[in-house]
Amino acid sequence: MSKKELESFLEASDAKAFDTRHRQIINNNIGKYNASVSKGRKQYENYELARTRAAMLKWKVLENLDKYLLEFEANTQRKGTKVIWCEDVESAQKEVMSILRMHEAKMIVKAKSMASEEIDLNELLKRNGIESVETDLGEYIQQLDGEKAYHIVTPAMHKSKEDIALLFNQKLGTPLNLTPEELSLHVRMLLREKYTQAKVGITGANFLIADTGSISITENEGNARLTTAFPKAHIVIVGIEKIIPNLTDLDLFLPLLATAGTGQKITAYNSIISGPATKEEVDGPKEMYVLLLDNGRTELLAQHEQRQALGCIRCGACLNACPVYKNIGGHSYHATYTGPIGSVITPHLSGMEGYKHLSYASTLCGNCTEVCPVKIDIHNLLLFNRRDAVKGKLNSWTENKGWKLWRWGMMERRRMNKSSGLKNQFMKYFFKEVWGDKRETPVVAEKSFNEQWRELHPSKS
Repeated sequence: MSKKELESFLEASDAKAFDTRHRQIINNNIGKYNASVSKGRKQYENYELARTRAAMLKWKVLENLDKYLLEFEANTQRKGTKVIWCEDVESAQKEVMSILRMHEAKMIVKAKSMASEEIDLNELLKRNGIESVETDLGEYIQQLDGEKAYHIVTPAMHKSKEDIALLFNQKLGTPLNLTPEELSLHVRMLLREKYTQAKVGITGANFLIADTGSISITENEGNARLTTAFPKAHIVIVGIEKIIPNLTDLDLFLPLLATAGTGQKITAYNSIISGPATKEEVDGPKEMYVLLLDNGRTELLAQHEQRQALGCIRCGACLNACPVYKNIGGHSYHATYTGPIGSVITPHLSGMEGYKHLSYASTLCGNCTEVCPVKIDIHNLLLFNRRDAVKGKLNSWTENKGWKLWRWGMMERRRMNKSSGLKNQFMKYFFKEVWGDKRETPVVAEKSFNEQWRELHPSKS
């Protein structure tokens, strides 16, 4: 097992778990979301029925993923869109750079996209001397601060309005006393010029629609619409699992995505894009490219138990519900996809050896499963990941020896009743590190329950 990722995770988690200011900000922001979600669910006559329909539809898609992807490819190509299949991060990066060079792009505008984070797009463009401008306000804030997104839905959730005012003062020269509205308007003014200058706009997609060959983008700021409307070329980077069969399925998924994620009845802007601009249209991109990203998804699809994780619609509900996430925050995971669902899929997308520890970053309380709008059995999928790590012999030598000794001791009553001193030495040697330096190692009683029972009931022993 790679120790680098594990050690980074433990160090970051330890720091964040005892950062009271961080916890206060997160609990305040997530608390607002949770209150809104409770209200948002009231728009449904039967919310559980909607969840069940969505889960069944997603399962149908996963069972026929190849069919729907080919249908999407055929339908969208008929409308002039170029479809490019990308097996991994390297191939996706290569294709993006090829398109940007073709259009002689020196600056691009980019809407919020987890798939672009997955392929390290901003770092790629920086290395190649191309300016990348995040147009989502949260992503723009994170870009200014040199940080990755903190949350799937709310990239700058961990920052207070005072933090953002100070950041803007340092980076953009704005007065410290500006209100959130004034700060937003300042960013809006800066970005408007970028939209008109960029030759290429890059977005993700919330859904790929097979029967129409369209993409669906849902947002609250309108920046994605501007990103797709002004530049002459539009690149879509999207995971192959985002497909849905029919345009009418949006009637189910758009309200679910909004309600589960932020408590809205529907997000402010919902766009359906079916290809580049036609001759009759006065605006819109002249060329459109859809990069279908695999990057480990087909391997995850091959896992019978865990494949349902590909049904995730990236609402962020499981992050908001997770007690671990609310204590250690998004950056501690050192992964694109964080929280419970990230702990399930990251070991499959980025390697079980390096990220198997994320499947242990859970209380297994089941709250993530309870709030998932497509009924992914998240907490049990973490157990399947743990099983696979053990089968793959990715656990440490210490862990192996510890469990072997435990099994040896448990197989015979005489050994189970051995002295408490020996047991306490065992606990101290094998479990102190994983137990954490902020907690005392449990002390085993001098006598086992069996011994105490025999003493109290000698006639029954």
